Amino acid sequence: MSLTPQGQRASLDKQPHEVAAMFDGVAARYDLTNTVLSFGQDRFWRRATRAALGLGPGDRVLDVGAGTGVSTEELAQSGAYAVGADLSLGMLHAGKRSRPTVPLLAGDALRLPFADASFDAVTISFALRNVSDTDAALRELARVTRPGGRLVVCEFSTPVNPAFRTVYLSYLMRSLPAVARTVSSNPDAYVYLAESIRAWPDQPALAARIGAAGWGRVAWRNLTGGVVALHRAVRD
Repeated sequence: MSLTPQGQRASLDKQPHEVAAMFDGVAARYDLTNTVLSFGQDRFWRRATRAALGLGPGDRVLDVGAGTGVSTEELAQSGAYAVGADLSLGMLHAGKRSRPTVPLLAGDALRLPFADASFDAVTISFALRNVSDTDAALRELARVTRPGGRLVVCEFSTPVNPAFRTVYLSYLMRSLPAVARTVSSNPDAYVYLAESIRAWPDQPALAARIGAAGWGRVAWRNLTGGVVALHRAVRD
């Protein structure tokens, strides 16, 4: 299914205008919905991402796919200068209302509006799987990062325990859309989100793609049993 003019859900070919319109449709209650659907784990995942980046005062960090800026706000707690970029104007407008002091701007992960080597660190959380060309996005992240700079990709992944994986996939495809109907401003979008998580590469496969895109010293850490993985790397 593709998007209707009102923005219901995107198709898995991830056309940028479809993805942007879909997120426009969930922007109003996006942060609340994420907290409910993750049982509050989203806060822990944001803190873990900030810690993995190893930020400090004076660092410049780019948060791609920042949405409403809740993740950008978390990064700034390190003392670094954090700027967020997102394709969805609806998400950015919602972020500006709730976080007026957080620097947020419109930007496509495939064509970031920054010069080469502009940042000490870059991160993308729960957005890389929504980009139409994953490998090109990873190369673009490398372009705007200085040599020796850091990358952290925080993304849904593959639970490592087989029994837990079965339960999780059942929740993802059956229960998650049902729960979303009670809290989301556009619950149909969560059908696409569940499908995109199920289709996403596992931890070793994503690590290989990161390494092929100009990043070195690639490693990952599982969070919540592998529901989420933090992939870390350094700009060659």
